[in-house]
Amino acid sequence: MRNRTNYSASLSSSVVNYPVEYGRRYHAFRPGSYAFPNDELEMERMDVAHALMVKSIGNRLFLAPLREATLHRVLDIGTGTGIWSVEMGDIFGNAEIIGNDLSPIQPGWVPANVKFEIDDVESPWINEHKYDYIFCRYMLISIQDWPRLIRNMYDNLNTGGWVEIQDMDGLYYSEDGTYTEEHATRQWNKQYIDACEAMGRTARPGPQLEGWAREAGFQNVTHEKFKAPIGPWAKNDHYADVGMLNLIQLLNGLEGFTLKIFCGFLGQTKEEVMVLLAKVRKELKEGAFHAIFDHHVVYAQKPFETEEGNEGAPPPV
Repeated sequence: MRNRTNYSASLSSSVVNYPVEYGRRYHAFRPGSYAFPNDELEMERMDVAHALMVKSIGNRLFLAPLREATLHRVLDIGTGTGIWSVEMGDIFGNAEIIGNDLSPIQPGWVPANVKFEIDDVESPWINEHKYDYIFCRYMLISIQDWPRLIRNMYDNLNTGGWVEIQDMDGLYYSEDGTYTEEHATRQWNKQYIDACEAMGRTARPGPQLEGWAREAGFQNVTHEKFKAPIGPWAKNDHYADVGMLNLIQLLNGLEGFTLKIFCGFLGQTKEEVMVLLAKVRKELKEGAFHAIFDHHVVYAQKPFETEEGNEGAPPPV
């Protein structure tokens, strides 16, 4: 992944010449490596998903124990609309925040310490300087080789630096038995997960994040799980708010999530897909069940180097 100072100065037509498929606009750089659209409707959904993730984990942008004094360089993998990078830039004014994405859809007016680069995070990483914190969120079905990505994070962190990955387990479930095999939403969810697995891009990275982080060599690994109801049916106010945000982003994203995978990979017609999605949308709007999925957050630290050059305990203060 190459380090660039500012993508806006050198955007080529190949990056912004977006293809349109199934009535939606998709990224042009490394076409086919990301199945979601990048059009205005999807950008709006991304910002709702940002609010969902922040609300879900307690109105926080991150959980890692960051210290402003030691935070100089931050990488936001798969920045999307750049909203997380911009908010982090406001909080950590002395840190350089770099957001990476396949699409140049980020805003032009951002804090002076925030920059964006266009590149594929699964290509080789070529950086002049390492990072103090690497953040990766909501990349399900986007990554072919998660263990390699997390090893690259490890290799490109300064010793003592932190990585944080926030992602979901895309399998819906219910705790009260209201979500059954008879529901079109369950049928859609199963087809979606199975198709993503067949494509080699899992829709269920969340439960595996901790193991991948430990295998990469990280220490002080912490794994937290947060429930995300679908719809505002929960009695608890927090979960009702999370559920409403989740319902909005899901309704707005159904077509974008589904069309390219079901039509392009499974070979279904657009008409067939739209019939199924109409049933799913009806169930979601009617609150036909109490479904949930889980957000997983894993943050971990790269060990400090000892005097002998081996990695181990932090140096004395």
